[in-house]
Parts: sequence; C-alpha cells; structure tokens
Amino acid sequence: MKDKIMSRWSTYDPFYIELADKKIVDIVITHHAHSRWITRVEGEQTKIEDICKFLWDKLKSGKIASYYRNEEDVYVIDDDLLMVVQFTEMENETDLTGKPVHRMIIITFLGFMSKTMELRDLRAYYSWLRHSRRMTLMKNSRKKR
Repeated sequence: MKDKIMSRWSTYDPFYIELADKKIVDIVITHHAHSRWITRVEGEQTKIEDICKFLWDKLKSGKIASYYRNEEDVYVIDDDLLMVVQFTEMENETDLTGKPVHRMIIITFLGFMSKTMELRDLRAYYSWLRHSRRMTLMKNSRKKR
C-alpha cells in the first residue's frame, strides 16, 4: 500500500491517507485487537488482511474520526465502532515534501456504541471501572486482616 508508480520513470509517490494531522502509510493490528475483533465485532474467524482492508476502505472514504477532540488515542468508525490506536513515525520514510509518515497500530477494538451503552461516555465508564476495582481490592484486603 505504500508506493504507487507515477507517470515518470523511477518516480514513486508514497501512498498515504491523512487522518487528523497524521499521514498513514501502514496499518498494524495487534493480536489483542484481532481477538477483540472476533469477540466484539464479528463472531467468526476473520483474517487480519480482511480487517486491514476494511480499515483502509474506511480511511479512504473518511469514515474514521477522533472520538475526543484533543486526544488521539480513541477513534470511531462509522459513528459506532470504537478502537484504540497508537501512531508511530516510520523510520527513513517521508512524503514528497520531507514530512514524516506514520504507521497506525490498532491496540484494541472496544465495540459498538449502539450495542454497549457504556461506550458512549468512555471517561465516565473507565472512571467507574477504576473505582469499582479499587473498592473490590479494598474489600478483599479487609477480609484478609
């Protein structure tokens, strides 16, 4: 996906898709993200290549947007599917103007907002999770004494 030939000989244009201020040339899906895709998005075995093709199509059509305005870690696909993403700069690769291009690493898929109501406000959901885990730990430590 990185390079496509231009009309002149020996001239390549790095193929990238812009998302926010990043120029994405490569997508990497972690093992955890692949397992979450199977459990939370599709119930059947899906190849990583098929997931990458799906993500490239969504990137090209502009269907991926940032979930929060100022943060760049959670993105939403088609206003429904949430995913956690990390960007890394590609070494020794730039666009034609010399600016860096990026690799998008999919950390996990959180699920559909339409199916899981808690995903509509992630900050409140994670705050609740931290609080409930802390309370469980505190209760367990009280029992041991």
